[in-house]
Amino acid sequence: MKYGARNQITATVGAIKQGDVMSQVELEVAGPVHMASVLTSDSLAELGIKQGDKVRVIVKAIHVLIVRE
Repeated sequence: MKYGARNQITATVGAIKQGDVMSQVELEVAGPVHMASVLTSDSLAELGIKQGDKVRVIVKAIHVLIVRE
């Protein structure tokens, strides 16, 4: 199966909460985990981020997809 998502994390299903319309799947993730972010060059310069800096990653995802292989 091919898909365009580049940030891929292997996880184990921990629990499933199933409702009438929606279900919630809790995932257990082992480290290390690598992530990437895309931002404008102006934002990069304004933040003054450089290699080796410690930063906090805040994720606002529209879609979190589970793929079973």
